Amino acid sequence: MGVADVIYYTIHFQELRSIIQWKTWHAPVHERDPEKEPVSLRICFDFLDKTSRSFSAVIQELHPELLVPIALFYLILRGLDTIEDDMTLPLEKKDPLLRDFYKITEKEGWSFSGSGPDEEDRELLVQFHYVIEEYRKVKPVYREIINDITHQMGDGMADFCKKTVDTVKDYDMYCYYVAGLVGNGLTRLFVESGLANPALKEREQLQISMGLFLQKTNIIRDIKEDWDEKRRFWPREVWSKYVDNFGDLFKPENREAAMNCSSEMVLNSLNHADECLFYLAGLKEQSVFNFAAIPQSMAVATLALVFRNPEIFKRNVKITKGSACQIMLESTQNLQKVCEVFRRCVRQIHKKNTPKDPNFLKISIACGKVEQFIESIFPSQDPQALQRTAEAAPKQAKKEEDPKEVQAREEAKWDTIYMLIAVMGSLFILSCIMIGIAWLAGARFDVAANELRQGKFSRPDADTARTLVDKYDRGEL
Repeated sequence: MGVADVIYYTIHFQELRSIIQWKTWHAPVHERDPEKEPVSLRICFDFLDKTSRSFSAVIQELHPELLVPIALFYLILRGLDTIEDDMTLPLEKKDPLLRDFYKITEKEGWSFSGSGPDEEDRELLVQFHYVIEEYRKVKPVYREIINDITHQMGDGMADFCKKTVDTVKDYDMYCYYVAGLVGNGLTRLFVESGLANPALKEREQLQISMGLFLQKTNIIRDIKEDWDEKRRFWPREVWSKYVDNFGDLFKPENREAAMNCSSEMVLNSLNHADECLFYLAGLKEQSVFNFAAIPQSMAVATLALVFRNPEIFKRNVKITKGSACQIMLESTQNLQKVCEVFRRCVRQIHKKNTPKDPNFLKISIACGKVEQFIESIFPSQDPQALQRTAEAAPKQAKKEEDPKEVQAREEAKWDTIYMLIAVMGSLFILSCIMIGIAWLAGARFDVAANELRQGKFSRPDADTARTLVDKYDRGEL
């Protein structure tokens, strides 16, 4: 932790508290035991840590039945994605690699060293034979699902290498190929393992929305990074409403236009939020729920962060580690807690929404739609609680009519009255004693009474006091 981090967490102490709580109190549902794994599998998990620490953490807490299949599924798709993102590969070489990648997973000893030297996950492809070695040990039913998704995704990526994302329909189709299919594949793995509601397998739109929500949020967040690497995923149909050229979004003079353009992109992503919550309700096993819920909660928090945030056109904006730990703490409990994260984030979006934005009304409706869905499954006024209160009212009324309780209440009332009489009587007797002592000491109450009758309530000055003494002094002493 650097000096800047120390200063940041001194100011944002709540985030530091969340980090400590996550490190201290989080107990994985299942724990992986590297000691019992072959060397090749340990190497695969090392690559998993290197490619994505966030995904690696939730994958390694999965149920043992799905731990290895999903870890290898992720690495295979990561290898495919690395080839697609590599702008140094010529199209004639990239196209067949993408389309035939599902066959490569069956080729023992295959590896690829043709990626550009600066490609982030180049080493994964160089040592891909370890992934293939472990993949061949996976149950055939799981391999069939992974192979099918890899085949469809490779074809889709190859298609989009030859064309740009021009329309919103193109955008949805691209996101479907690179992420919606992942949601479909994971659902099939969940159901096949018996760890999710079989009905989810029939709700394809929910599966696709899980992937699209994540991918679209990442595309919004990574706009500057993609632009620097000469990639563009924002559809022309959207950005052309605000600027003439895509690069104009990054110019300071077009800041307001860029904000409105990003708002429309956020709106497009936000429309999947309620379906993601619907999907999560069908996951039965806690580790599977955590695996699916954490990325979705992170995505909605990221969406709230990037909404009308000009920083996304300058750098890659990410939620802080402290905020991430807080979200993970909440998202590893139950669906109601996840819904609270979604509600909090859509309210942040709604708060930042402005009438100057041409998408103001649509964004407000989208936020309301998410809140309405949450209210439908977790009402803020629980009908059962209201019914219990209504049923308890007559019983309470009968209880108050119990003669013993009425008698006890009457006794308590009279005890209070007697106590007040005793206090007032004591004060009266003490006052009389004090007045009597003053009279015996020579106090002239007749003088005081006479002065009061004349309306003189204030303390007399020295001359007036001397006059009173001379007037009433009888000279006995």
